[in-house]
Parts: sequence; C-alpha cells; structure tokens
Amino acid sequence: MNKSLISLICAISCSFLWGTAFIAQDTGMDYIGPWTFSAARLFLGFFALLPFFFIFEFNKLRKIKSNLKIILINMFLLGFFLAGGNIFQQISLLYTDVANSAVFTVLYVVIVPVLAYFLFSKKIHKSVWPAVVMCLLGGLLLSELDNYRVRIGDSLVIIGAFFWALHIVYVSKFLKIFNFPITIAAFQCLIAAVLSALPAASLELITFKLLSLELGELLYAGILSSGFAFLLQIIALQNLSPAPAAIIFSLEGVFASIAAWILLDQYLNEFKVLGIIIILLAVIFSQLAPIYGKKYYG
Repeated sequence: MNKSLISLICAISCSFLWGTAFIAQDTGMDYIGPWTFSAARLFLGFFALLPFFFIFEFNKLRKIKSNLKIILINMFLLGFFLAGGNIFQQISLLYTDVANSAVFTVLYVVIVPVLAYFLFSKKIHKSVWPAVVMCLLGGLLLSELDNYRVRIGDSLVIIGAFFWALHIVYVSKFLKIFNFPITIAAFQCLIAAVLSALPAASLELITFKLLSLELGELLYAGILSSGFAFLLQIIALQNLSPAPAAIIFSLEGVFASIAAWILLDQYLNEFKVLGIIIILLAVIFSQLAPIYGKKYYG
C-alpha cells in the first residue's frame, strides 16, 4: 500500500480517536480527579506501546550512535508539553462542554506556524493573521461570555492549545534527528504520566477502587487515544506534509462535537455551530493559503 495513503488513514483514525476520547475524558471524572485521570491514561498509553517498542525498535536503538543527552532533553520536552496539553484540556472539562474543549484545542493548528516563526525563525505566511482573527470571532460565538464558569474552562483549554502546538513543533523537529516513532510515542507518555502523577498524589485521592470505577473511560482514553493515537500521529507526520496533516488532525473537534451531541446530549445552538464552522474554516484557510499563494514574508 502507498505510504502516503497509509499516513492519510493513520491521520484520520488519529483524529477520530482523539475526538471521541473527549467523551471518555468528560465522563471519566465522576470518581477521580483530572490529574489522576491524566496520569492513569498516560501510563496506560505507555504500557500499550511498550510491547511494540521491544518488537520493532529496541534492537535498532541498541545499534545507533546518537547523542544520548540531546535525545533525553528532547524526550523530556515532548513529555512536558504532552502533560501540559493533557491536564489543561482535562481540567477544562470540569467547567465547559466537550465541543468547546475540543474545538479550542484545535487552535494549536493556527498557533504552530506562529511558534515556529518565533522559535526557529521559519517564514510565516500572511494568511495566519486573518486566520487568527477568524479564530477569535469563532471563539466569541462558541464561548458563553455571560457564563463565568464556561469562560474559565475555555481559557484553560486555550492555554493547553499552546502546549499542543509546542508538542507538534518539537515532534517534527525531533523526528529529523531520531526517527523512532514508537519509542517517541511510548516514552513521551511515560514522562508525561510521571509529571501528572506527582500533583495527583498530592492533590487527589487515588485508590484502585476509584480507578476501577472509571476503567472503561481510562482504557479508551489511555490505550487508544494516548497510546495508539499518538503513534498514528507520528506515523502520519512521517509521510504527510504539515498542511494537510494539520487539517485532518483538526477534525477531532468535529468528531468530538458530534459525539458529545449524540452521546451526552450536549446541545449546540446556532451560535456555537457557527463558531465551530468559523474556527475550522480558519484552520483550513491557514493551511491551504500558503500552498496556493505566491508571496511569503517573515
């Protein structure tokens, strides 16, 4: 099968798993707190990927001669960004709807080129700025400005979007010097899990009984969304250019909104639907305009 087609299937599957995992995240905090949920799902993601690490990449890793310090630093950064994105997203679901959390998470697609410009001096296409304005407009329609609780949740998930954007930027950078996607996917989950478990142990009550009450949600969010979905993401980024990959990944907001409407009865009024459409159009515009445009400036 064509590598690009495999990557396309991986990207769509990844966005579906990410989107539907919001349901598990939302319903998985009846008995445990957000830090515990994040830590548990990330540990599950690590253990789900560990057998594949030993089967496919462990022996190859033993033969390479790379700077271990650089690899460990980059791996820690990925784990830190992954932990940050996860926890801000998870806590946001205590305050706001699944649709809001999922769609505001998608803002990372627009944030990525801005961060790449400031961090690595990469050229930024002029289409990014109108896309940012469109995202702000969509955000105003999507968020309930008269509801302080919802505004807190939306603000948290927007902060998390910056962590997801940094994660994407550094995954692409790291793959160029360390092309071991299973290793990256597995051990970033382990690092993020440890970083989440420390606050969880201090702030929340953790028992096996409580965890067992959320087992279904944790298994879905952990094994499928945190484990295999991140592996699918990394495989997709190997053979897809960033623009179409980013557009496909942004579909997680659509999958999450539809799933929340069907499974959780979280009704979307016409203003929220319009806000979602505007944000998704901004994401698509920001990715397609550089492909068809002729002028770039930094």
